[in-house]
Amino acid sequence: MVVESLKSSVLVTGGTGFLGRRLVERLLAEGRSVTVLGRRPAPDLEKRGVRLIRASLDDAPAVAAACAGIGTVFHTAAKVGVWGRYADFFRTNVLGTRALLAGCHAHGVRAFVHTSTPSVVYNGQSLAGADESLPLTTDCPSPYPLTKAIAEREVLAANSTALRTVALRPHLIWGVGDPHLVPRVLARARAGRLRIVGDGKNVVDMVHINNAVDAHLLAEAALSHPAAPAVGRAYFITNGEPIALWDWINDLLRALGEPPVTKRISLRAASAMGAICETLWRVLPVSAEPPMTRFIAAELAKDHWFDLTAARRDLGYEPRISMATGTENLVKHLRQSP
Repeated sequence: MVVESLKSSVLVTGGTGFLGRRLVERLLAEGRSVTVLGRRPAPDLEKRGVRLIRASLDDAPAVAAACAGIGTVFHTAAKVGVWGRYADFFRTNVLGTRALLAGCHAHGVRAFVHTSTPSVVYNGQSLAGADESLPLTTDCPSPYPLTKAIAEREVLAANSTALRTVALRPHLIWGVGDPHLVPRVLARARAGRLRIVGDGKNVVDMVHINNAVDAHLLAEAALSHPAAPAVGRAYFITNGEPIALWDWINDLLRALGEPPVTKRISLRAASAMGAICETLWRVLPVSAEPPMTRFIAAELAKDHWFDLTAARRDLGYEPRISMATGTENLVKHLRQSP
């Protein structure tokens, strides 16, 4: 089998975000030349030699031009969220990805590692031990999974001998420095606004930030093999340790000296509340996300854990940071920096 070196200049979209920044730091530690496409300033990264292009995925000419001189693109940027106008998600997640692929073709980029999400296989059901054979969603009450599914499909369809592509689906990225998942859970719990949805026994997968970065670097390495099985495929990426979601949340709260969540709401009631909120938010002049949606209700009540067989086999992926170690480090950090 022919093996090519992809140790060339890299472009990281969303390189100032949680996953993107950690990936950039690892690439710099490997001595790679890094360009970041992002909307926020990052003077600390620029001081370390990173070339920063201030642009959003909405700016197609800037996105395409950023691919000049690049060997590998890590596309971690996206519009995330459970609520908003479909057109806004489509413009960033689909049109932005198309502009990036066009730039890759125009400038001879060889490898494209796309950060997708497990929600691209949303079907309204519990997912227990699900694998990559599940079809991409075309019917979801949230625009994020719908547009990410379109983007993933197009990235994998773009795979060729000239541009090799792969999609990763990390689930619930967390760890020290997480600005989204754990902070939102803690804020809602402290405000008395967090409820156990359903019977509280649902099992989910998460992935520690370090493991997610490992997976992205392994995916790039896999693309150096022209006939490798990873080329043109998607992979679930998790810690491989499914947890009882509400037990983990309550253990985290107790470790931080906070009262556990005990109030409950049925999935049916939460879904009905979500439908009402969605209707109101469509007509009310508010920009904040509604407190409940049908998608959130399903995510908080149902199983979501995945089979890592394919990622282990094709990428050589093996989680290095366990749930126990990651949680211990997170608790220590939050106690020191509440």
